[in-house]
Amino acid sequence: MIDKKNFHYFNYIKKEEFSGSIEGMRYMLKRVHAGDEEKLQVTIWQGPLNYIKTPEEKKKVTELPFSAEGVEMAADWLNEQYEADKTEWEKGKRLL
Repeated sequence: MIDKKNFHYFNYIKKEEFSGSIEGMRYMLKRVHAGDEEKLQVTIWQGPLNYIKTPEEKKKVTELPFSAEGVEMAADWLNEQYEADKTEWEKGKRLL
């Protein structure tokens, strides 16, 4: 599980994509442009493959406000997604 108190990557995401994993669930946070607006795009997929090698249909994406609060919302969303399908994510961990 992601601890929101230690999940402060907004300044990093302003410049670079940020990726990580939770027990077989991989994720990426990045800044995207939606018209005139900037959004925080959060993508999850099952390991062990990396983002590029994983087919698009195997990824789940959400967009949130591009802000420090959006990063906190991303942490909540990631935790919810992990808990909702924990056994599937753990399968990705065992494939390593």
